[in-house]
Amino acid sequence: MSDTPAVQLKEEDVIEVLREVFDPEIPVNIVDLGLVYEIDIRPERVDVRMTLTAMGCPMAAEVMADVRDHLLTLPGVKDAGVELVYEPPWTPERMTEDARWELGMV
Repeated sequence: MSDTPAVQLKEEDVIEVLREVFDPEIPVNIVDLGLVYEIDIRPERVDVRMTLTAMGCPMAAEVMADVRDHLLTLPGVKDAGVELVYEPPWTPERMTEDARWELGMV
């Protein structure tokens, strides 16, 4: 048994790593697009509830795998789950101002 204390992960840490995941059709990360709805941090596990910009996205499995892979890079995380939800539906209003600037919407 190790005397090393368990890593206390914060939501900001999870958000930071999720900013490295990009929508395959839009050059903006999933956090700034407003696709991440909920983050649940437990010992050695992180779960994310998220949506996509469009139902029936053919890249859904790849996006979910990318999110899970990024979550597993966090210190102390041994398992991660990604749940895809469509309620509430995503709308462009969920995007951050940075995302709107990036897409020329401001």
